[in-house]
Amino acid sequence: MALRVPAIPFTFVAHTLAVAALVLVLVWNIHFRGGFAWEATNKNLIFNLHPLLMLLGLIILGGEAIISYKSLPLKKQVKKLIHLVLHALALALGIIGIYAAFKNHNESGIANLYSLHSWIGIGVIVLYGIQWIYGFLIFFYPGGSPTLRSECIPWHVVFGLLVYVLAVANASLGFLEKLTFLESSGVAKFGSEAFLVNFTALTTILFGVFVVISVLSEAPAPIEDDQSYSSI
Repeated sequence: MALRVPAIPFTFVAHTLAVAALVLVLVWNIHFRGGFAWEATNKNLIFNLHPLLMLLGLIILGGEAIISYKSLPLKKQVKKLIHLVLHALALALGIIGIYAAFKNHNESGIANLYSLHSWIGIGVIVLYGIQWIYGFLIFFYPGGSPTLRSECIPWHVVFGLLVYVLAVANASLGFLEKLTFLESSGVAKFGSEAFLVNFTALTTILFGVFVVISVLSEAPAPIEDDQSYSSI
């Protein structure tokens, strides 16, 4: 099902929300949480990399990869390459972000994989990796036959959107979990940091919403369309 409205306005809103979400998470971690570090005596600085990299990777770059087909009036092969590279970067940052959380926990003596957020997170990164490999093999190299690609593209789209929606939902769960921990350790429930974290989560959700709406809207006419299957 496609909405009979152009996707471009929705992609502009999505780009704006992506920038806003990134700025908010940077302000939170730099101003309120002390910044970032890979090696530090203050292990919280290591953990701060986790929300930044997960948001920038799976959510923002992942979302931009999805809507690249709808926001760029380029040749299909060029858009396909941009789609592939952005998803690869998103996956790489997601893996590093998850490793940062494990590194923080291990060096702080905190148990791993005890929360629903962590369980879903591992599932999301595994599914994201499977989706990328599947897309690479079928649509990029070595590439399937036109018939195979035509049959696979609807499943690729649906599965990709499901994984992305799950990633956005889990990011929101992560913001909630972290804020709950902070509030239990003294952060004011109605203080500026609490409001900032909540607004970051809301902005992230809105970004995900506009990514999905963009996918369901009409893409601009491609410069060249020599394929027999529909792009995302």
